[in-house]
Amino acid sequence: MESPSNTSNFSEAEPHDVAMSNELRELMDVVGPPGLVDLLIERAIGRGATDIHLDPVRSGMRVRLRVDGLLHDVLTIPQQTASPMVSRIKILAGMNITEKRVTQDGHFETGEKTHRRADIRVGSGPTLYGERLVLRLMPDESVLKSIDEIGLLDEQAVTLREILKAPYGLVLVCGPVGSGKSTTVYSCLHELNDPRKSLVSIEDPVERRIEGVIQIQVKPRIEFGFAPALRGILRQDPDILMVGEIRDAETAAIACRAALTGAVVLSTIHANDSISAIDVLRGFGVPPMYFADALQGIVSQRLLRRVCPTHQEQYHPAEAERRALGLSEEEAQNVSLTRGIPHDSNFNTGYSGRTAVAEVLCVTDELRTSMMDEQTDSNELRQIAKEQGLLELEDVAKRKVLAGTTSVSEMHRIVMYSTT
Repeated sequence: MESPSNTSNFSEAEPHDVAMSNELRELMDVVGPPGLVDLLIERAIGRGATDIHLDPVRSGMRVRLRVDGLLHDVLTIPQQTASPMVSRIKILAGMNITEKRVTQDGHFETGEKTHRRADIRVGSGPTLYGERLVLRLMPDESVLKSIDEIGLLDEQAVTLREILKAPYGLVLVCGPVGSGKSTTVYSCLHELNDPRKSLVSIEDPVERRIEGVIQIQVKPRIEFGFAPALRGILRQDPDILMVGEIRDAETAAIACRAALTGAVVLSTIHANDSISAIDVLRGFGVPPMYFADALQGIVSQRLLRRVCPTHQEQYHPAEAERRALGLSEEEAQNVSLTRGIPHDSNFNTGYSGRTAVAEVLCVTDELRTSMMDEQTDSNELRQIAKEQGLLELEDVAKRKVLAGTTSVSEMHRIVMYSTT
């Protein structure tokens, strides 16, 4: 029987990137736990990962990277290496290494050893087999995407810019966790950044530093949340406000009031689509005349994985794909779709990177009047919006598939999952 310390048999799941797995496994005993932490972070950043998951299992510590929204197995580390790694990360993050019974939070910046600077947020918590760590690799604060770079269709980018030209009002970005809401809000804030105006953001946490914007970090532990921060900022003559998230009725009401009293207010809200965001505001108890007058526009979005640009192939759609795209048999004969070819460079998924698919709803006078009527339900509001040119998420996703940006299966997974 082989010893459990034999590093050739650590993996409990087949690694998605064999080359990275082999490299880390071979260097594990050479660099030791501190060096392995640095190496893992450097490779994760190089692969474009947003998170590193260190999950305790019976045989040690399972290591996974979240790339393009999905977790990928890298390797399993033996317990004698895993424990010092956890301690090393907790020390770097300023966490209590002796406390393993409750959840903790911390953060640190990578040093020179990783050759890539990054701000890393760390969360820990107890599990059946030991302490779990999740490292969030925060976006490079020096890189801000413009509205043209987030994945909107050309006509949607024009509409969003028109919405942002309003002298006051509320602009919401909605979608589930991990749908790119923060990136879009930062893009809007970047678009509005003007030295002649007072720009203030209230965030939890501050993800990117932006020159010219006064950025405030909320501190719930001392009861300094979004609502009290927003109330205070309104007394400081702001022109443009960015509120990280509308989470409750009080914040929603204050944001609407701020938007009605002369400020442009940008924020995110958890809702499935643009019309659902209106229902969320109604659910918060905000009077319809308040949010209807305040709202200028709503962006609802998802992130679809891009077909790998270097490993791909063209093919004609099958019958099921033809129907999903709404193509006639004649149209399908003249259409070529694109799919990725699994390769080590794309974690054997055939995808690399992500792009946004979005609804961009401009609140018109007709829509505003209908919103004020509490008897008008979301289906009626959506019908009005579609008549005025709203492109729904599914419509935009189909365009991305036909353009070769993404695949039918990815469209089904992200956009059409609720109806399939």
